[in-house]
Amino acid sequence: MAHSAMSGNGTTAGDDPLQTAVWRLRSRACWADAAALLRPDTAPAALQRAGLLVERCLYTERGWAEAEDALRTAEAVAQSDEERGAAACERGQLAYAATLHGVRDRADEARAALGRAAALIPPGAAGRALLDFRRGLLAENLARSPQAARAAYHRAHASAAAHGDPLLLSFTWRHLAGLALRDGEVAEARHGFAESLRIREELGYLVGTAPALASLADTSPEPEASRLREEALRLFRLLGGVPTWLAQHLTPPAPDTATA
Repeated sequence: MAHSAMSGNGTTAGDDPLQTAVWRLRSRACWADAAALLRPDTAPAALQRAGLLVERCLYTERGWAEAEDALRTAEAVAQSDEERGAAACERGQLAYAATLHGVRDRADEARAALGRAAALIPPGAAGRALLDFRRGLLAENLARSPQAARAAYHRAHASAAAHGDPLLLSFTWRHLAGLALRDGEVAEARHGFAESLRIREELGYLVGTAPALASLADTSPEPEASRLREEALRLFRLLGGVPTWLAQHLTPPAPDTATA
């Protein structure tokens, strides 16, 4: 199952106490609390607020109406092409999440919104990395085109590195590793998953650490694999069962009733 990624603007908040507070809440799966700290009276704040609530939908499968409302506000206050492009990028991500979780098939809306974002966000802009990553998600999980996904993830990876966005790098490492594992490149996959986990632990991105541990476990020998899965399960329970899609990956299959 694929993940979200927002801009890394909150991962290294520096001396800004508001952004520090927003990041701490977001990283602990408290998206609504983080969004409540932001007054959506400027385009950057409205976009950040919408991004938080869209991310909550992907991780929890809840809060769709609130995310739609926040997104409409962000679209209304956007002034520049880049701000309109960023809002379209969030619109595409929300439609992608709804499709992925089976809420409603909004795949065409997702593609159209990300295409609109691509027309508005200039090449080389910081927002282009996130856009490329999300186009990769669509290619991998909706279009079932791993080649197109890999190309988009590589573009996003290079751009995230150039713009110093470590959180997004943790996502590109992870998804490139997933494609490598699908191709049977276990060593390459293990390296990518380990890099993703390292970055998330360094950033304190708690809500993304359990999935990173579980993925690394898939490429690790025993007893390391079991240790990693146990730690992932502990974090998953600590955060109240978020992200929801991880439950199936971590929960052992039920015993066969025929042999019970």
